[in-house]
Amino acid sequence: MTTSTEVLATLASLEDEKIRAVNARHGDDHAVNLTKLRAVAKDLKKNDELAAELWDSGDTAARLVAILIMRPKARSEAQLDEMLRDSGVPKVHGWLVSYIVKKSPHAEALRRSWMDDPDPVVASAGWALTSERVNRKPEGLDLSGLLDEIEAEMADAPERLQWAMNETLSYIGIENPDLRKRAIDIGERLGVLRDYPTSPGCTSPFAPTWITEMVARKSAD
Repeated sequence: MTTSTEVLATLASLEDEKIRAVNARHGDDHAVNLTKLRAVAKDLKKNDELAAELWDSGDTAARLVAILIMRPKARSEAQLDEMLRDSGVPKVHGWLVSYIVKKSPHAEALRRSWMDDPDPVVASAGWALTSERVNRKPEGLDLSGLLDEIEAEMADAPERLQWAMNETLSYIGIENPDLRKRAIDIGERLGVLRDYPTSPGCTSPFAPTWITEMVARKSAD
């Protein structure tokens, strides 16, 4: 059985300083190619005990592997809350929310508790979960109230929180024809991510552009 020490040694052998330099520009601190990191996790298969040891190591690459090999249902609400607050770098935070919390039975409880957290990084996770609900299961959400919050707070929000709120704004506009005009208007007036650099063939994250393009694609299907 593979030990956490062996996994850490494998990850250390895969480090590439050029990758570390690129990641550093995005606030991350690991130096392992993600394709190679995913291959390490694939070989390990699901293993909650090993995942816990790798997470506790505090090493970013090891934590990414831990996320890939842990089962979402194996973590309690309190454990997931603690892990999010301790996640540190954006990549760990993002993967934890996307791969574990969204699939956890505690997702809705955590969404509610994180939305108004005074820590903007924690709050961004709440908004990411809200965006997921708007897109997949909006029943019970106060969409107009969410637009009120976004209109009042998004322009001055820290980067990660702003990004998550913008995603929620966009999904509200994409999925709800009755609120689409208001969502686009909010995006236009606030101008958040209007000038975000977008690669050719990719959709701009600027909400009015994103909403308009996704609605057009749906209409074409």
